[in-house]
Amino acid sequence: MAGGAIATQGGKQYPGKLTGRVFLTCVIAATGGLIFGYDLGISGGVTSMDSFLKEFFPAVYKKESSVKPTDNQYCKFNSQTLTLFTSSLYLAALLSSIIAAPVTRWLGRKTTMLCGGLLFLAGAIVNAFAQNVYMLIVGRLFLGFGIGCANQSVPIYVSEMAPYKYRGALNMMFQFSITIGILAANLLNYFFAQIEGGWGWRLSLGGAAVPAIIISIGALCLPETPNSLIERNKYEEAKQQLLRIRGIPNVDDEFNDLIAASEASNEVKHPWATLLTRKYRPQLVFAVGIPAFQQLTGMNVITFYAPVLFKTIGFGSSTALMSAVISGTVNAVATLVSIFTVDKVGRRTLFLEGGAQMFITQVIIGIGIAIKFGLSGNPGELPKWYASALVIFICIYVAGFAWSWGPLGWLVPSEIFPLEVRSAAQSVNVSVNMIFTFGIAQVFTALLCHVKFGLFLIFAFCLLVMSFFIYKLLPETKGVPIEEMGVVWRNHPYWRKFVKEEEDNKVSI
Repeated sequence: MAGGAIATQGGKQYPGKLTGRVFLTCVIAATGGLIFGYDLGISGGVTSMDSFLKEFFPAVYKKESSVKPTDNQYCKFNSQTLTLFTSSLYLAALLSSIIAAPVTRWLGRKTTMLCGGLLFLAGAIVNAFAQNVYMLIVGRLFLGFGIGCANQSVPIYVSEMAPYKYRGALNMMFQFSITIGILAANLLNYFFAQIEGGWGWRLSLGGAAVPAIIISIGALCLPETPNSLIERNKYEEAKQQLLRIRGIPNVDDEFNDLIAASEASNEVKHPWATLLTRKYRPQLVFAVGIPAFQQLTGMNVITFYAPVLFKTIGFGSSTALMSAVISGTVNAVATLVSIFTVDKVGRRTLFLEGGAQMFITQVIIGIGIAIKFGLSGNPGELPKWYASALVIFICIYVAGFAWSWGPLGWLVPSEIFPLEVRSAAQSVNVSVNMIFTFGIAQVFTALLCHVKFGLFLIFAFCLLVMSFFIYKLLPETKGVPIEEMGVVWRNHPYWRKFVKEEEDNKVSI
């Protein structure tokens, strides 16, 4: 067992290995990320299709299609109604993540996943057959309810099932599924946009049914986590499950610690209030700070509006969709780098390297757009080499996000909380993520219109702040068992004053 980091910090080393059963269950659970990724990728592509705009947002279509070379390119897609189509989903996800917290605790992780898949399926069907904007938004709300449930339950499920040595890599399968969903959506948008008759957008939106069915069937087949079974007083079943997933004949140490954590959890009658106590202040800061900063990287601007953004910087409609496919491919491939390195180099190293990479490229992209577009938004004739260079830097930026803040934004918050507040804390994590995702989605086109190229420099400044936040405050959690995570706070020079030694000895966390 490789556990040097744990031994030096006083943590335990539970025996166990990466069994085929664990790997398969974590991969199946991680497909819950497909529904989030598919939606992230599909909305930006659909809102750049002329046929979709003509049918549901004729004012935007008229403005976009009649833009003259002298017009301000920054403002061609500025419509709050159009952005509400994209961002309404995240308000629904915010609400459902709050509701999903007690469901995850009382009924289990897999039940919450199943609810997410079925709700997402309902949204896909409504959107595919939408006849007006109201149907579109109702469909988006159902999609949001599904995403909230999946994002609440999947990271917790994987973190609880995985052996501590492989928790980082297995948990990042969730983010990898998100990137696969984005890439699939970008590819489908490109091909469906070529369909004659202008109804390809219905196939794009209806295609969300496929990942919804995948996670729904997967949830029915998955076993429940030992943590969840113990939480619901199914001790014998929990021990048998732990024996199966660890692949060894004796799991008494880990099982006893899980029971101790569960007993402490049962004493907590109000997990939301408990979460706000001083003892959990360090973890709560990261449950709020990491998802907030994850959205302030500017990555979701690229993801949501990649085709719109590429169109704005001078690409044609189909070329813009293909550029989004390219950046989506980079996103998926770069996430694999994180999967293979996170349990070796650690969380902090990836956070800081990715932040530096994104900062440099955001500044270059902002300056590049400023030089060519200026304040007027009129680029004149945009040379192909210039547009290609911008795409290259966008891809370098995407790669930096994909092996750092993208997957780690879900991994770290899901692994740092003890059982008694884990569901409530994950709800906070998802809620903050959805609040900022909604905000960014809703104001991006307006900010692009008014702040222009300065928007990219604003995101670059946020990257500086968030990198400093990680450098000063985040302890390394690589190789620490999830029920022994309290050790990293006790040893941290700043956070140790918030965590009392006697409380950590009483509750194994």
